[in-house]
Amino acid sequence: MGALEEIATASAKVSERVGGSVVAIGRSGRGAGIVIGDSLVVTNAHNLRDRTTTVTFADGRQVQGEAAGIAAEADLVVLRADTEGASVAQWTHTGDGDSDLRAGTPVFALANPQGRGVRATFGTITAVDQQFRGPGGRRITGAFEHTAPLSRGSSGGPVTDTEGRLLGINTNRLGEGFYLALTGDQALRDRIAALGRGETRPRVQLGVGLAPSVVANRLRAAVGLAERDGLLVQRVAESSPAALAGIQRGDLLVEAGGEPLGSPDDLLDRLDAIEPGATLELRIVRGSSERSVVVQLHSEGDGGATASQ
Repeated sequence: MGALEEIATASAKVSERVGGSVVAIGRSGRGAGIVIGDSLVVTNAHNLRDRTTTVTFADGRQVQGEAAGIAAEADLVVLRADTEGASVAQWTHTGDGDSDLRAGTPVFALANPQGRGVRATFGTITAVDQQFRGPGGRRITGAFEHTAPLSRGSSGGPVTDTEGRLLGINTNRLGEGFYLALTGDQALRDRIAALGRGETRPRVQLGVGLAPSVVANRLRAAVGLAERDGLLVQRVAESSPAALAGIQRGDLLVEAGGEPLGSPDDLLDRLDAIEPGATLELRIVRGSSERSVVVQLHSEGDGGATASQ
């Protein structure tokens, strides 16, 4: 059997095994989704405009889905919907989910664009351990890049191996024939399972507006101060953890938890790893002096916070 015949055979197999688990998201089919369990559908958070949305199955049946859990910073949402009659996508057999991912690995991408029927396309992985900007500009890491063509309305759909086992979730179009997908490693599977149970991890907030080092150094040079890598505090929210810790507009945040801060992403990564109520030591530079403050962090929307320094 030639290479084209092998691809055609694999495409038919993948379409049969996975097609029944692929759905369209939104009445106009703005995205795709995957049935990952009884009454559970996973898709990208950017496909939602509200907590409810239309879910269209491969057979044309439409139901209303409602968000069970949302992780906007990871561009993930799990919907509760009546999935009766739909098949459930199966993850790869490996425990870590990414051991099979390397450049050159053949993959299939599936979607149900605008609810007009399932499409399956073939490509290969071109790069792993990629990153991109998700909703709100948050950095998402650990993605893989592939070349399986996708039409509009395909984000949130599955990327599979040649046996139809789920390798990842399509998320971002790079243009020029390249696409990014969230890698279906154990961490992603656990996160999806938690969202399906309604466990949305609260995010902590510091309560500051920041500018990168290049802005900070330009301003420091203008007043005769030495350059220093860090994040310039441009705004401090009233009664926020930062305000209660004594952080002021014009301060330079240079370390968080003993790790240097070279970009806002560095601070966001530190905050994402902290549970509400925990403390974080920040090293700040004010003018020519330097000191540490300890901030007690709370979740977004929580008005209570205490801090010591």
